[in-house]
Amino acid sequence: MTTVGFIGLGTMGSPMAVNMQHAGYDVRGFNRTPEKAKALVEAGGTACGSIAEAVRGAKFVCLMVPDTPDVEQVLRGEGGVFENAAPGTLIIDFSSIRPDVSRQLANEAEELGLRMVDAPVSGGEAGAKHGVLSVMVGGRSEDFDAARDLLCTVGSTVVHVGPNGSGQTVKAANQLVVGGTIQLVAEAIVFLEAHGVDIESALEVLGGGLAGSRVLEQKRQNMVDRNFEPGFRLELHQKDMGIVTAAAWEAGVVTPLGSTVAQLMAAAVANGLGQYDHSVLLKGVERLSGRYKD
Repeated sequence: MTTVGFIGLGTMGSPMAVNMQHAGYDVRGFNRTPEKAKALVEAGGTACGSIAEAVRGAKFVCLMVPDTPDVEQVLRGEGGVFENAAPGTLIIDFSSIRPDVSRQLANEAEELGLRMVDAPVSGGEAGAKHGVLSVMVGGRSEDFDAARDLLCTVGSTVVHVGPNGSGQTVKAANQLVVGGTIQLVAEAIVFLEAHGVDIESALEVLGGGLAGSRVLEQKRQNMVDRNFEPGFRLELHQKDMGIVTAAAWEAGVVTPLGSTVAQLMAAAVANGLGQYDHSVLLKGVERLSGRYKD
């Protein structure tokens, strides 16, 4: 069995690691909160007490942690991946981080005799559980080829999009589109409700026309029911929008609508909604419309 070290067994990482284990890999997982390794252990994997323990002897090392500083710490920090991975190990970073930092880390990995691809994902918790994530991969083509079988255990759409950092750039674009669409769906629902339209019928016909989208399909019921249990936390999407706006500025690209959505997300997080699903942007629309009910 091919050994995989998996760092970060949270909402997304845990089901991804479980799917790898079910696919026949020997997954050794580490999480700062040990109880989050329970699902992996129940699937036949191993819970490790440190990054070093998870990494030693692994052919692949996967990361799924929240933000750029977390990835840097896991890789560069004392007792981290760079210190403990054997030469030739292929590091797969599923996290969503800054593209420039992703490129820097890949260069550092190469200097240490390691290989690295960035492979951020889209599809949320449901996609992770069912192994149908969209995986956008940046790195050398030979490293993508080496990782493909493993990546296909977590994703149904696995695409090599360019050199290191390209996966993170495509993920930033993904979050720009998703964030903007969620905001517009929220505005449409508040608008329809204000006019007393039958909301289910309205959303059904919208979904069948040009306004239809995966976002509308997956998030409409959350908004109608006001059920914001997190599939993807708003605070993480806000982080991603920060990556988008910074990368756009560096490239000299303007994102006026994206910047507005980023500010609306920041306002919602400041109002204590960061731990909820990103569909909770609906509450921001209600507040601005004077229709908010706690």
